[in-house]
Amino acid sequence: MSLTLRSTESVAYDIISLGEIMLRLDPGDGRVRTTRRFDVWEGGGEYNVARGLRRCFGKRAAVVTAFADNDVGRLLEDFILQGGVDTRYVQWKKFDGIGREVRNGLNFTEKGFGVRGAKGTPDRGLTAASQMKPGDVDWDDVFGKQGSRWFHTGGIFAALSETTAELTIEACKKAKEYGTIVAYDLNYRPSLWKSIGGQAKAQEVNREIAKYVDVMIGNEEDFTASLGFEVEGVSEHVTGLQVDSFKDMIQRAVKDFPNFQVVATTLRDVHTATVNDWGAICWHDGRFFEATHRPKLEIYDRVGGGDSFASGLAYGFMEFNDAQMAVEYGAAHGALAMTTPGDTTMATVDEVKKLVGGGSARVDR
Repeated sequence: MSLTLRSTESVAYDIISLGEIMLRLDPGDGRVRTTRRFDVWEGGGEYNVARGLRRCFGKRAAVVTAFADNDVGRLLEDFILQGGVDTRYVQWKKFDGIGREVRNGLNFTEKGFGVRGAKGTPDRGLTAASQMKPGDVDWDDVFGKQGSRWFHTGGIFAALSETTAELTIEACKKAKEYGTIVAYDLNYRPSLWKSIGGQAKAQEVNREIAKYVDVMIGNEEDFTASLGFEVEGVSEHVTGLQVDSFKDMIQRAVKDFPNFQVVATTLRDVHTATVNDWGAICWHDGRFFEATHRPKLEIYDRVGGGDSFASGLAYGFMEFNDAQMAVEYGAAHGALAMTTPGDTTMATVDEVKKLVGGGSARVDR
């Protein structure tokens, strides 16, 4: 059985995402606490998926978000436009001059190296996106008049505030009404949920959202913390790729949520910040599909690898409507995205196809 996707000709977009987009400040190979210089990128879990589908795979993409209308917000807009993502659904909020009422989010991110793990220091209080609420977006225009084949959002945006959780539920319901595939990445972040009720609140919100999801994505921590499904045999430090345990967990999840048509998870075993085992599995129509396992994958910047997996997975279903191809494209795209800096992919579709086909890293000239 394949997913029932709206036809390309009947909609304006292949994917629309809902989420916050922050300015990422990267100290390169150094530390935030000692640097005198930052490289600047844009990034956000939900946005990264839409941008990946546009920039790597050539699909039509738009993002629903909000910015404070100042120079930082306009810089973020410029990044989005460079990525080819439509900004018609970006909401602009009046800036009060100092950010007392509304501002744009910042994320100071270290890539890590060896025994020093990647580290993020977000600065996202009072952001425009976190103040979005039900009724702010004309979803009948987004999913009805314009239309999209795929809608992607996730647990990061839902965790920003009580109102973004409510908006996420509103959006998922409306997408389902118009026959749009709803994809959701659990992306559990304890630092976000702790201010609005902690893990108990995360499970309450995510289990409600899950009722409207077709494609559920997450790793072992996400499914445990956000939905309450334990993965047996995984240590407290989340080491070891226990594939059978993940499969058992997924079986329990689809029993509780029969609306899930696809459940996918990346499989990552962290040896060091720069050497990971990498793989992925996907459940669809009662069967499991496993991507090519890549042991001892060398990592340059792990941030955004899961988002690139999600965009490759979406592409596989859009292009082939085949679960094995989808999980292969997802895993390959995630692997390539982690070889370059920044949250967003720099891979090309030809590079993904080459890796899916078993191509090597020999020089291409």
